[in-house]
Amino acid sequence: MLADNRGRGTFRVDNASMADEATIYLYDAIVSDDWCGCGVTAIDFVTALAAITAPTIHIRINSPGGEVFPAQAIAQAIREKPAKCIAHIDGCAASCASWIALAASETFISPGGMVMIHSAETCACGNAADLRETADLLDKVNGIIAAGYVQETGQTAEQISAWMAEETWFTAEEAVANGFADRISEAASPNNLAPWNLGAYANAPHPPERKERAPANLEHLRRRLFLAVHL
Repeated sequence: MLADNRGRGTFRVDNASMADEATIYLYDAIVSDDWCGCGVTAIDFVTALAAITAPTIHIRINSPGGEVFPAQAIAQAIREKPAKCIAHIDGCAASCASWIALAASETFISPGGMVMIHSAETCACGNAADLRETADLLDKVNGIIAAGYVQETGQTAEQISAWMAEETWFTAEEAVANGFADRISEAASPNNLAPWNLGAYANAPHPPERKERAPANLEHLRRRLFLAVHL
């Protein structure tokens, strides 16, 4: 997922030194480091957050998710920030990005925004004992994630676990009804869900097909180029 979304996101802070309000744009994946050339690291986000002196901070989110522990660190920094942090789910808050939205004092979601929660995933190799150990670790991570959702949303542990197992995508209305957001924003949706490649997720919504269709494969493109050259 990180490689597929390289170069699509942005992370910036506006009005960091303003007296009243500042805005953080978390329009990217969340990563432990930037070795792949994409994503926002926990140290970059937390450092930027710490530098803001404004009493109100708006955190605008359009993120496909990312890595567990950097997102946990970002969420905890938001909880501990003395300022009032208001999250705005402008596009999607998928996977661990949903924790960041819930860590804020208030969470708004655009009319076309979505929230997604799912069970933890990883890649593993080794013998049977190694794989069992990895599965046990995933169970622990799932328990931590579920407990956080229970605390923030007021849903039961059983309901949260079922939603996570199914990889559940919530519309703006469903997010508010189930405690993943406080209210729907009055402004129109910025319609910025489509740019993310969400193919790594099983139930991701698909953006509308473009009217312009690319050649089906490389061989077809070669044939067209050959005809153009020889006509």
